[in-house]
Amino acid sequence: MCGIIGYVGEKTGAKDIAINCLRKLEYRGYDSAGIALSLNNEICVYKASGKILNLADKVKDSDIDSKLAIAHTRWATHGTPNEVNAHPHKCGKVTLVHNGIIENYLEIKNELLNKGVNFSSSTDTEVACAYINYVYNEKISGNRSVTAEDRVKIIKEACTRFTGSYAFAIIFEDSQDEIYATRKNSPLIIGMSKEGNFVTSDISSVLEYTNKYIELEFDEYAVISSNEIKVYNKDAKIIEKEIKEAMLSATEYEKNGYEHYMLKEMNEQPQVIYNIFEKYINGKLFENIDFSKYKKFDIIACGSAMHAGLVGKALIEKYGNIAVNVEIASEYRYKKVFTNSDTLAMVISQSGETADTLAALKLAKKMGADTLAIVNVPYSSIAREADMCIYTNAGPEIAVATTKGYATQVAVLSCIALELSIKSDLIDKQNYQKVIEEFKSVKQYLCNLLKNKAEYEDIAKYIAKKDDLYYIGREIDYSLCMEGSLKLKEISYIHSEAYPAGELKHGTISLIDRGTPVIAIITNDSIYEKTISNVEEVKARGAYTIIIANEYKNNKQITDFSNVVLNIPDVSDFIQPLLVAVVIQYIAYEVAKIKGCDIDKPKNLAKSVTVE
Repeated sequence: MCGIIGYVGEKTGAKDIAINCLRKLEYRGYDSAGIALSLNNEICVYKASGKILNLADKVKDSDIDSKLAIAHTRWATHGTPNEVNAHPHKCGKVTLVHNGIIENYLEIKNELLNKGVNFSSSTDTEVACAYINYVYNEKISGNRSVTAEDRVKIIKEACTRFTGSYAFAIIFEDSQDEIYATRKNSPLIIGMSKEGNFVTSDISSVLEYTNKYIELEFDEYAVISSNEIKVYNKDAKIIEKEIKEAMLSATEYEKNGYEHYMLKEMNEQPQVIYNIFEKYINGKLFENIDFSKYKKFDIIACGSAMHAGLVGKALIEKYGNIAVNVEIASEYRYKKVFTNSDTLAMVISQSGETADTLAALKLAKKMGADTLAIVNVPYSSIAREADMCIYTNAGPEIAVATTKGYATQVAVLSCIALELSIKSDLIDKQNYQKVIEEFKSVKQYLCNLLKNKAEYEDIAKYIAKKDDLYYIGREIDYSLCMEGSLKLKEISYIHSEAYPAGELKHGTISLIDRGTPVIAIITNDSIYEKTISNVEEVKARGAYTIIIANEYKNNKQITDFSNVVLNIPDVSDFIQPLLVAVVIQYIAYEVAKIKGCDIDKPKNLAKSVTVE
């Protein structure tokens, strides 16, 4: 969601560098793009709707040879996605790009309108830009020389008025060899190289040039020039910052021969899941974390991460004998919650920057809970804020629809459930050893399922012709249904719903027509026959039934009431959800491919949701 790039160097070529870096942020999701360049003491702004390609075409023939640029990909929050609302915005002496949301922008806008300030866009960002310019004009009078410290104080004063979240990269008209930057609840880092310096919302965008970076914290202000970086604290005093190195390479962000990033990332799952289980077996996954001391868990997340949490809830309650509450982060913040010092609040986020999840984490801490983050990105805001952290180490995930990010979260939660079962004597040595052997074999299980492309493609050919689809399952299978349904909606745009199998007949079965595809997940032995009865109910009303079940369940009862059966290995609950996940991901992928959808960048979606 929304990407920021700023570059300043000794040599010309800022335009090409900024656009090249901007392309690396396409995976985050956006609907317009823009760039501001300094040339001959003038700031030139170019914007385009749609893809970065449109922006690149607009500036490719322009005679611009700048040493400084700020650029942006916008995912619309205020105002329609068009050139006028695209960033950068320019007001008087200030030009800026912005990630986040200024929640009180209408109040500020009305004040500025009363003072004679005009606006051309519908955005909160233009209001922020205009307000910084207003403060500048109020504070700076006459022809006196303006220092970097002056500008830092101006930005700070303006930002005290803003509620919400922001990451700003700013150019001042009277200082066009410097980029100013600050942030609140939205990520922003400073990259440094011998060829110049960067400000960016995502380190992946600049890995081609550098892996060295500085983390900018809230109430810190950076002044970035071609050969110097100064960071000021809230008192406008220069402070020393640690220089870090990202342990990533630019090649990790390439497709490496796969048709889509999503397909690549699905095929990376066997290794990254195995890595988590290997770390658990070697006793290194939960170093210094004692789960058994808590009376309950709150799992807090959004989207697919929340679905992973539901799988974790089923496993932890069954095998760890501890109550688990799964909350959608955006709801947790605004309802009465019963979190206290006996609670472990587990927040799950692939990016570690999910705005609602970060806010929920802070609330849980305020209420006295210990906090544990399950994240993929070590230098992320959530990782830094939590008391404890488990890294999924899935590597970069470029496709907007998560696959290996979700799967590694489930793998970590599975290990937590197993760890609790041992400490609570709820699993005997023989069964524990069986699970460990399955952990060691998980890579082969997953690789075998990934080879079944022809089966998934045949199912997808049928589904792709339909407008609606229903997933049904019970208990942990229902949690997997929710993820399967979301995956299909995200990338193929087919309307899909997930229902507990027993609930479908309480109203929604009225939507089943002849040929309606229904996917039933049946892995739970104890209620296997109950789910089969629900499949019979939809089949009797003309549904086209697809059953995902353990191999030994491929009996006459299933085949009598199914059009297609997909077999998965009969393994323990600790890894079975991961096998189902591969199947439902691949079905969604093949449907989207048949329909010709933009699989890696679905419409209207963003990878890292950094607004609330």
